[in-house]
Amino acid sequence: MNLRSEVSKVNWYHSIPLGDGVVTPGVDDTPSRLSKIHMPDDLSGKTVLDVGAWDGFFSFEAERRGASRVLATDSFSWTGEGWGTKDGFELARRALGSRVEDRELDVLDLSPETVGVFDVVFFLGVLYHMKHPLLALERVFSVTRELLIMSTFVDATWTRRPAAAFYPRAEANSDPTNWWGPNPGAVVAMLETAGFTRVDVVDGPTPLRSRLKVGIRRRLGGGAPILPTLWQGAIVCHARP
Repeated sequence: MNLRSEVSKVNWYHSIPLGDGVVTPGVDDTPSRLSKIHMPDDLSGKTVLDVGAWDGFFSFEAERRGASRVLATDSFSWTGEGWGTKDGFELARRALGSRVEDRELDVLDLSPETVGVFDVVFFLGVLYHMKHPLLALERVFSVTRELLIMSTFVDATWTRRPAAAFYPRAEANSDPTNWWGPNPGAVVAMLETAGFTRVDVVDGPTPLRSRLKVGIRRRLGGGAPILPTLWQGAIVCHARP
């Protein structure tokens, strides 16, 4: 079976260039997010942990940038009840000839005893899926030696006071796995409470005008009311112990 045929049999989330013109048809334009997360250009000699790796785009990119060791971990997206599986990660690793390691592990099971401590940790698009986000950040802190790169969905951006919206059902993007929408102030405060001593927001929510356009488009398509969309967005933080 050729590579294109194998790729076509997987439900992809990440868009991963596999060479020879083959790019996985992920629903997420993953390469466009590289500039937002500000991944260091040179990771030579660094150990990297990718928490919630899914198809592994950022794991493989860290390896490409010279990381000496990369460990990809996931649980829900590999073996959970969602539509994701581990098939994409395993196919991409084989196609790329990658040496990225993998471990099926829940975020709350992270510790120096279970995985060790890593120079750089990715925690991308995971926080708002956690029922216990502060506990999750404490676990992530325990395995971060130099730098945490974290992206997360945010809500309640109308206030600077640390606050978070709670979604007991599927209020956020019609996704029942979205539990929390902290605002930027809460994200920074939680990172500091977890133990990080320096937290920099390196990418903030899109401008209000852009959010308004998205809200109108969703509403015209029968989606959520416009007002909540104006309060929501995404941020990227770099945090250091």
